[in-house]
Amino acid sequence: MSATLSSEKSRAALRTSARVSVELLLVLVMLAVVLWLLGRMWSVVWPLVVGLLLTTLTWPPTRFLRARGWRPALAASLVTVLFLLVGTGVVALIAVPVASQSGDLTDGVVEGIQRLREWAAGPPLNIGDAQIDKAFDSAVDRAQAGLGSAVSAVVTGVSTVVNGVITAVLALFLMFFFLKDGPRFLPWLARQLPGRLATDVPAVTARAWDTLGSFVRSQAAVGLLDAVLIGLGLWILGVPLVLPLAVLTFVSAFVPIVGALFAGFVAVLIALVSNGLTDALIVLAIIVGVQQLEGNVFQPIIQSRGLGLHAAVVLLAVTLGGNLAGIVGSLLAVPVAALIAVVWNYVREQLSVPPAEPGSGDPGAGAAVAS
Repeated sequence: MSATLSSEKSRAALRTSARVSVELLLVLVMLAVVLWLLGRMWSVVWPLVVGLLLTTLTWPPTRFLRARGWRPALAASLVTVLFLLVGTGVVALIAVPVASQSGDLTDGVVEGIQRLREWAAGPPLNIGDAQIDKAFDSAVDRAQAGLGSAVSAVVTGVSTVVNGVITAVLALFLMFFFLKDGPRFLPWLARQLPGRLATDVPAVTARAWDTLGSFVRSQAAVGLLDAVLIGLGLWILGVPLVLPLAVLTFVSAFVPIVGALFAGFVAVLIALVSNGLTDALIVLAIIVGVQQLEGNVFQPIIQSRGLGLHAAVVLLAVTLGGNLAGIVGSLLAVPVAALIAVVWNYVREQLSVPPAEPGSGDPGAGAAVAS
């Protein structure tokens, strides 16, 4: 005997689906408007983001000084000056040589891609598919075009340099004010918000700050260890461009999973071009070994609290961020996804119903269940 569909239940299901669809559409429209506003205000948002990221790195020494009785302004001033001196020294000692060798690095990657194509076309693979050859040619052309655009940007991009300097100066000033007045922000925010928002928004903000600080500091520490170990291995093997490759490894550490694969691929290509297949395989073994140490030793020790994001979510976030905003989007994708997860977990905690204790004998609960 076949069951017949209830017309009332069907209409109710359709009404519920329509209502949920409209609400979801409104949420998507709101997100699109927010992203559009952020894009229009990017000249202000970007220094703010950089300032927050720098503050997560410099807050521990500032907190240490303040705990020893230093006044907030004095502690923030000292940490800001020391950070500026260290940053200037890094630019003078590392960034300038790396910039001077960036062209050689790009040429080595292009030549490595050419060698991979020749190897794939020969035995034992004997791949002669024209589409694969076209894909390799396209990759080479894009790398060469990227090098040309980078050179032209260095020669003619005065406005880009000026914008970068302005962003750096604004970020430093914002970092100083965050270090000096940061602990007073949440109480001030609680006083400005009405009702329950005065409790929820500061609580979410505090959790987001802890998560962001944990991510930035742990990735910086792990990236530094990776750069030192891999750079030492490249130096022992006599691979050229050790300093640019080490810097690339450190920067790529802020893009989990994808960054390590990219930096390792570039290092293996440079070793293949300069030292041959044997050293390239040794470099590959070194990178795999360091990555295993990072995943099983470094991160569990340094990062006491993870982001709570699955590897698939990280990959999707990095891909989406790269498609939307290029390199900047890839760098910010994982922190943004972690902050969204923080908000979602807090909302879920507030909306969840605590389980009733067995044998509690609450007459109100029993009456509610009966009704």
